[in-house]
Amino acid sequence: MNEEIRVRFAPSPTGPLHLGNARTALFSWLFTRSKSGKFILRIEDTDKERSKDEFLMDITDGLSWLGLDWDEGPERKEPYGPYLQSQRLALYKKYADELFKNSMAYRCYCAPEDLEKERQGHMTRKEPSRYSGRCQKLTSEQITQYEKEGRKFSLRFKVKSQKVKFKDLIRGPMEFDSALFGDFVIMRSDGLPTFMFAGAVDDFLMKITHVIRGEDHLSNTPRQILLSEALNFPTPEYSHLPLILNPDRSKLSKRKNPTSINQDFRRKGYLPEVMINFLVLMGWSSKAEQEFWTLEELITEFDLTDVGKSPAVFDADKLDFLNGYYIRQLSLGNLAKVTSEFLGVSKFTQDRDKFLTALSLVQERLKKLSDVPEQIEFFYQRPKGYEKIIVSEGSTLEKTKLALKEAYAYLSKEDDFGRDSLEQLLRAVAQKNGLKAGEVLWPIRVALTGKDASPGTFEILAALGKKESLERIKSAIDVLK
Repeated sequence: MNEEIRVRFAPSPTGPLHLGNARTALFSWLFTRSKSGKFILRIEDTDKERSKDEFLMDITDGLSWLGLDWDEGPERKEPYGPYLQSQRLALYKKYADELFKNSMAYRCYCAPEDLEKERQGHMTRKEPSRYSGRCQKLTSEQITQYEKEGRKFSLRFKVKSQKVKFKDLIRGPMEFDSALFGDFVIMRSDGLPTFMFAGAVDDFLMKITHVIRGEDHLSNTPRQILLSEALNFPTPEYSHLPLILNPDRSKLSKRKNPTSINQDFRRKGYLPEVMINFLVLMGWSSKAEQEFWTLEELITEFDLTDVGKSPAVFDADKLDFLNGYYIRQLSLGNLAKVTSEFLGVSKFTQDRDKFLTALSLVQERLKKLSDVPEQIEFFYQRPKGYEKIIVSEGSTLEKTKLALKEAYAYLSKEDDFGRDSLEQLLRAVAQKNGLKAGEVLWPIRVALTGKDASPGTFEILAALGKKESLERIKSAIDVLK
């Protein structure tokens, strides 16, 4: 019987769920679901100063919004919990003690300033930064003296000089020389485990079979493999996703770039379905020619072998294009539903019929749901202060006044306010008065909306209706007197 596939996503709650972590979660989730395995959410919260409950909430909310559910996680303790590392400290101490007892780890009494001096020396000599191993050679007398002085110690893992080899499921055969990183800390002087050690222990205890994470963790993998071998743990299979870069090839930065799933994308009106497609295409490519994928379709299609090694590019313009494209494919009812959920209770959503009409005018123009209030405001409130834009390019104020007066006169007599009838009427007004069509349609559109960019004149007239349209045009005439 084949072993059950178990994949973990293990973020630290030291900040909101960001783009890179969300992509890692998505690829891990798709791989797991495609193999009918278990997806585990494990929270690496041993950084007491920076870990916060609000960030944990942000992570779980963001994953849920994207549709990435988990089989085991922090809300439960079975079968291999707890799933918060801060509640598993006794387990790490147990395995650290085992390594120490078997002389595979030793106490390091070096002060931080000594370690920094050593690191600076390596930098000056342009050497790999690695610990000298001096505390491994301490005599019993020196250790006794340090203990009397009350010196705090960390626990370092002894690294033998060797080649660490493994096959990355994305990058292929990998090889690292352990001599380049030397003995490393597994338990800090405050009694907390390091990221590498806690991860190795938890991956074993939670029966993790595959680790999928970013390329920035690649250097941690040989260390974790050595720890697993020393503790007689089975080694998971590793996959490292390519970095995400800006279009100019600079590194994506949480400080400089929009990266927060909830703050920068969800709350600005991007749709979860679009984010899924945007994230998956940053690194993965399908042999099938398809523009948009549902999660269910991706489960069937996804394969780690189709993930590239080259850095992925974050393209904000492409994201806007995809979001606008997806919005245009929605039925008007579905657009109203997702927009209502996004806006909540507001003056726009209280009258559903009016809201539907307003949305129908602007659907083709939307890039994000957050665009909706500004785009449909004119439908709920008459415009003000549009004198600077009411004259069309190449026309004059006198022609604009003539166009509005003539249009008002003809529209007042018109009973059919359907789009096609209005177009025939207003084009006839322009021709009769020796005006270009734009010299008539532009000022009417500005009078109706107060904007220099809006839906078409005929569509707006039909949507607002005769009474409201005439009143707005009359207001514009009065303003221009």
